[in-house]
Amino acid sequence: MDQFRFGFFILLCVFMHKFHAQQSYSGNSILNCSENDETGSSSAFLYTCNGEKPSCQAFLIFKSYPPYDSISTISNLTSADPLELAHINNISLSTIFPANKEVIVPVNCSCSGQYYQANTSYIIPSMQVDYFSIANNTYQGLSTCKSLNKENSDSGLQVGSVLQVPLRCACPTRNQTLNGTKFLMTYVVDWEDTIHDISKRFNASMESVGDANGIDLDDALIFPFTTVLVPLSTKPSSFQTIIHFQQPPASSPTTPIDVIKPSRKRFTVWLAIGVPLLALFLLLLLMFLHHKKTREAARKDKRKKWELPNDVLVSIDQNLKVYNFKDLEAATENFSNKYKMGASVYRGVLKGELLAIKQMSKAVDKEVSLLQRINHFNLISLRGACEHSGVFYLVYEFMENGSLKEWLQNKSCQKFQVRGYRIHIALDVANGLHYLHNFTTPAYVHKDICSDNVLLDRDLRAKISNFSLARSAEREDSRKSSMWSSLGTKGYKAPEYIEYGLVTPEMDIYAFGVLLLELITGKPAVFMQEEKEVLLSERILTIMKGENADAEIDRIIDPNLKGHLWMKLARQMLKLSIDCLAEEPESRLSMAEVVSYLLRIQLDAQRSEEPFPSEWR
Repeated sequence: MDQFRFGFFILLCVFMHKFHAQQSYSGNSILNCSENDETGSSSAFLYTCNGEKPSCQAFLIFKSYPPYDSISTISNLTSADPLELAHINNISLSTIFPANKEVIVPVNCSCSGQYYQANTSYIIPSMQVDYFSIANNTYQGLSTCKSLNKENSDSGLQVGSVLQVPLRCACPTRNQTLNGTKFLMTYVVDWEDTIHDISKRFNASMESVGDANGIDLDDALIFPFTTVLVPLSTKPSSFQTIIHFQQPPASSPTTPIDVIKPSRKRFTVWLAIGVPLLALFLLLLLMFLHHKKTREAARKDKRKKWELPNDVLVSIDQNLKVYNFKDLEAATENFSNKYKMGASVYRGVLKGELLAIKQMSKAVDKEVSLLQRINHFNLISLRGACEHSGVFYLVYEFMENGSLKEWLQNKSCQKFQVRGYRIHIALDVANGLHYLHNFTTPAYVHKDICSDNVLLDRDLRAKISNFSLARSAEREDSRKSSMWSSLGTKGYKAPEYIEYGLVTPEMDIYAFGVLLLELITGKPAVFMQEEKEVLLSERILTIMKGENADAEIDRIIDPNLKGHLWMKLARQMLKLSIDCLAEEPESRLSMAEVVSYLLRIQLDAQRSEEPFPSEWR
């Protein structure tokens, strides 16, 4: 009987420890997407609402990686305030983080039902994603596939769909508050992390971290890609963050990390488990390589059957579909005029998906090669290619609202009256160029940025298209060409390109400045005035140099932007465009600076009481 009571007492102590814990450590159950919480709340979904307050400020640790390695991109991904993000990390708005640098992300954490969460959104970029990859790759474990599935059960994973993403956060319990905890930080465990190292780095006791997560410090295992809560008495500092240089060990992603040094017995146990797992892994790897080789051979046979030229085949990887010309004919009713959207672009439904089909008479290998290497939401997505009788066809995602030029001309569109769309379209284009100039290898220059080559989807999100003139920005490739004056769109060409044929990222920045002027004035880059052709950029620059500049500018700004606040914002965008249109290329802003400037304008607009597109908040 005494032994029974003693055993019951020990068991009760264990459960009481879990009961007083802030949360229970989820372990690897967080990686199982098939579980549900119908029998009660589970930390494998999100952290439970058991804090003293229903909402609070909390912090997340996010490791930077392209394209999420700047204030603008990380704030867009997590819906964090960019100014707060820059301030707490002690950097400027234009800073680019090195790879795998820990970034402190301040968020507003609130109860939603039975769970705490910080809310953000994510636009599905391609068909090759699922809830697991979004939670564990894009958000690095700061969300879970189970919570994503639950939050978006009706929306599915369609390309372009906006997912609601709940991020893992929590507020201190009453006991934690009494013990001096003011904030909780969600930390994603890395390969060599231990509770001791995490606690020491963020100035928290091991006991408080163990209690916050229901972890027994005498036999503690923590796993990479899972999260632990770190109680903090003050806000985290950038001095406590690090760059993770180490590579993941060559083992399963669910390999546990011991907080206490393993004993010889534990090592033997892990060895006994690990050897069979390694053998199984090698067997699966061989099966995968054989399957991949078989599929690749079949794919090559299929391509040969459709006779796509060898120079194009070199550019195509396994993710790009090679279409049969008969499928394209069926999708467009033999390229009927009723499916025509432009001079050589048709819409068509292929396997239930509405796509854009572009007919081209010239070789497409360079454009295909570039589009296969880039991956950014604000750059048009190439879905496939086809060649028939010497004519090439490129198949792209479909953009419901056509080009920016068409949208600016269609002033009857209801969304045209919502002024916030102008800012967001500018920011989308800036983000796309920022990626193209800084995160492709090598860096690329688009060379033909204009309102015709900016396309808008159904939510008026902008994507840069038409990469037929794009070329490397490497210095040795930026030389004078005998054909330069005939390339590009009139009204957008930079002075150094017109005079010398110089190709650098600064020529895209100049063209972006003209694009901003179109958004501000509602006028095209080239327009007629008194039966004369006028360049919009020259007209604005002339006005700015005149004696009555303010009154003239007020008259040329689009009437849809009238109103005290929006005139102020329009003037800020006008100043930005002038800085992009500097005569000397080296005097122009970089795209990183442009993005930061637009983010500040966006914040001013969001804080106003003026109408603002709800889907952008």
